Amino acid sequence: MSEEHTAHPADERVVLEARGVSKHFPVRRGPRSLLGGPRRAVHAVDDVSLRLRRGSVTALVGESGSGKSTVARLLAQLYPLTSGEILLDGRPARAGRGRAFRAYCRHVQMVFQDPFASLNPVHTVRYHLTRALRIHGRAGNSRQETEAALAELLGRVQLTPAGRYLDSFPHELSGGQRQRVAIARALAADPRVLLADEPVSMLDVSIRLGVLNLLRDLKERLDLAILYITHDIASARYFADTTLVMYAGRMVEGGDSETVTQRPAHPYTRLLLASAPDPDRVTGGGDAGSAAPEDEDTDPAAGEPPSLISPPAGCRFHPRCPMAMERCRTQTPPRFDLDDGQWAACWLYDTPAAVPAGTSGASGTSGAGSEAAS
Repeated sequence: MSEEHTAHPADERVVLEARGVSKHFPVRRGPRSLLGGPRRAVHAVDDVSLRLRRGSVTALVGESGSGKSTVARLLAQLYPLTSGEILLDGRPARAGRGRAFRAYCRHVQMVFQDPFASLNPVHTVRYHLTRALRIHGRAGNSRQETEAALAELLGRVQLTPAGRYLDSFPHELSGGQRQRVAIARALAADPRVLLADEPVSMLDVSIRLGVLNLLRDLKERLDLAILYITHDIASARYFADTTLVMYAGRMVEGGDSETVTQRPAHPYTRLLLASAPDPDRVTGGGDAGSAAPEDEDTDPAAGEPPSLISPPAGCRFHPRCPMAMERCRTQTPPRFDLDDGQWAACWLYDTPAAVPAGTSGASGTSGAGSEAAS
């Protein structure tokens, strides 16, 4: 068994863990497959491992189509696994459906990207929250206890007084208020893990910070483990303790958020940072809008993300990578340990001082790459 799967004292706060998780979606059969051709599949997620700890936020960053939301749905057990395993409190968790799924949902809840789509437009806030409380056995034994529980839930998400919102329909609320109701519904189960799938991307810029601050406050007060999925690496630096970077269904880098965003190791992470608005890249000389020249290795890569039906061999980023080598086209890079617990799945770091995560070597940080994935 590798270091990644070995228990450590620091793992006591790990609530949810994914080990080598993959998800392939079969493509609808065409004429060739009906005649005996190979069955094709979309390789949405391949060999993803991560750990979520109590009182910590882990950000999963990548462009659209990289597999981030699929990872969240796998952790929520909304999709069956193609391979790998999910562990809750160190034990394999296969929720299935019915009572087992409901029991799993008491520990792991998900907040979806679009709050309007995740709430039934024909029902009030009272209905949504009361139903969630009753499903998880937290509605009390009387109407007064139910009303107190509803008021407490709305108070947690800073929608007060509760009477102002309980009898409102989703269309009568603002986008930020709807997302707070969706968060309150997730909290009705009193979970230990919150999977937030781009929870602020559908909101006005002016209210995004308020929702992120709310999630941070809930993390601290309720000791939650939060997976924060986003395409905005700048918000990951602000909000998350750990940042993981995903490209074309695979993890390519991970570590402390400050380290990953200030000293990105993988060429794809540099591309993400180079594409984010940064006032520091504006020079003081010349025109006010003139941008400073970027380093060669942070120039936006040409091309488009690869097809996940027929992903490229080797490193999946190599067709767009300005630093690609011959081995990048044929061999999939392992995770290499870097300084400060950072790791990168890139052949640029195949040196005696940077060894694959989970093995022992000159760096003396065996398994640190796996630890950074939590």
